[in-house]
Amino acid sequence: MPMLLVLYIEFFKVGLFAVGGGLATLPFLYDMAAKYTWLTTAMIGDMIAISESTPGAMGVNMATYVGFQNSGIIGCIVATLGLVSPSIIVIILIANVLDKFKESRVVKNIFYMLRPIATGLIAAAGLSVIVLAVFNTSFADFSVSGFSIKAVILFAAILVFTRKTKFHPIVAIAISGVIGVVFGF
Repeated sequence: MPMLLVLYIEFFKVGLFAVGGGLATLPFLYDMAAKYTWLTTAMIGDMIAISESTPGAMGVNMATYVGFQNSGIIGCIVATLGLVSPSIIVIILIANVLDKFKESRVVKNIFYMLRPIATGLIAAAGLSVIVLAVFNTSFADFSVSGFSIKAVILFAAILVFTRKTKFHPIVAIAISGVIGVVFGF
């Protein structure tokens, strides 16, 4: 199957089933990394760092990054279109219907149950990001052999710093980048 078609189909699936935003895409990306040689766990870590430090939606940034890494400009366009196509289709198909049924008890119950599912997916993705950052491995391949005390210290310091002060997240990103360069993380 041609690479562009694979990119479109894989990111279409991500866009269709990753309810909850960018971090909810991570389980799908880990699945892709296990399935294909053109995506690695290390790349997912790089994508998270880049996607969180650049403007735009995290999922779109990740699709763009993977597409570009594999097939250049056309790849980033195809992967991004694959990711956003399900949303466009769903919005077109249900916008009018949902408006008519928004007071329906069934519709309210469906949306009520989507919240904890999305929260669970995001929590699982967050745990995967922590394992990747601290142990330099995926959650599936978890072992303490890749443990980095420097990563734990930086994680804890930024966590405490963000909870205790009222600064913009860009400051944390800039500080982390400088620390990474100066101390060679």
